[in-house]
Amino acid sequence: MFEFEEGAVGRAEGCTVLHVDMDAFFASVEVRRRPELAGTPVIVGGAGNRGVVTSATYEARRYGVHAAMPTARALRLCPTATVLPGDMALYGEVSRSVMALFRSITPLVEPLSLDEAFLDVSGAGRRLGNAVEIGEYLRARVFDEQGITCSVGVAGTKFVAKLASTRAKPDGLLVVCPPEVMGFLHPLPVSALWGVGPKTEETLLRLGLRTVGDLAHVPARTLQRALGPAAGSHLHELAWGRDPRRVVPDEPERSTGAEETFSTDVDDPVVIHRELLRLAERTAGRLRSIGCLARTVSIKVRFADFATITRSRTLGAPTDVGQELYDTARCLYDALGLQRARIRLVGVRAERLVEADSAPRQLELGAREHGRREAELAADRAARRFGAGAVRPATLVHRSATSRRRLADQA
Repeated sequence: MFEFEEGAVGRAEGCTVLHVDMDAFFASVEVRRRPELAGTPVIVGGAGNRGVVTSATYEARRYGVHAAMPTARALRLCPTATVLPGDMALYGEVSRSVMALFRSITPLVEPLSLDEAFLDVSGAGRRLGNAVEIGEYLRARVFDEQGITCSVGVAGTKFVAKLASTRAKPDGLLVVCPPEVMGFLHPLPVSALWGVGPKTEETLLRLGLRTVGDLAHVPARTLQRALGPAAGSHLHELAWGRDPRRVVPDEPERSTGAEETFSTDVDDPVVIHRELLRLAERTAGRLRSIGCLARTVSIKVRFADFATITRSRTLGAPTDVGQELYDTARCLYDALGLQRARIRLVGVRAERLVEADSAPRQLELGAREHGRREAELAADRAARRFGAGAVRPATLVHRSATSRRRLADQA
């Protein structure tokens, strides 16, 4: 395990914000399930011509493999890698356990995704020590309880804490106390600043601003003229380590879903319906894993020429049942009236989420006591025990080769 630098505990004054980030989360969970793959390059993502990497172990990253890279290219870089499909139900389960651990330390937990969160530990010091000690405690607990590692950034602001956790990877802790912020920030490239994408970076490089320190010493008005008033002010503040945002606990998840890029363009409605069913089942599984119901279902359709359309419908009652999501998604697709149009991608999304425990369930007169939802919950339990796809609709057991695809799940 990574040991933080000597004297870090003593330098924690003024640091109350932690950014905790799981290391190669999806891939690490898969290696935990398959211990024989430990120490080897593993890629999680889709296979086929259009497959995309969603996660990779550090052994694979040493070959240049990274997320969002085409799987085919990743395998050219690292031919010995093991490619595994994603299992979002399992990742959601691990994530819930990790977030529950965080909330046992402090109620001020702001999840950013399944595998990372900000924590404000200003109220936990009397019980557990300072922020660095709490960070080390969390790292040990995550490893002991989940069998995976995480990296922790400790700082006085969210922005610096997130940068610190990135620098601490993998399996490390880095503290940046307030007097050290300038020395830490200013040598970094301008792309390290939140809000600097490829276009903004290009503009800054044209101005000769390569490092955060270069940008910090440019007058704010000059940046505002070059980037716009809001962006210029924002980057000038960050370059001096000023980030007033507080940790906002439990920001509700607004939507979740899955989408699919076919290996070849598809014009067969039977294949598209089958894919909508698979995506609806996957989305429903994710809803159940996060304890939410969807009020609205939307679909996305991308054509061969990359033109994209979306359609949505609000349900009579919120649901986490795959068949109900599919029925709505299919109706939305069929209403488009597409006649053998060549489809590149389809997606299903659950929106306007509400907590399952707080949403009343609508009872139907004459409905069976145990129905589709109970069957899908049983399938969830089988998937956790035997792996993704252990139980699935019969329609999905045999699929045309046309529907081989890459997974492009989006939380």
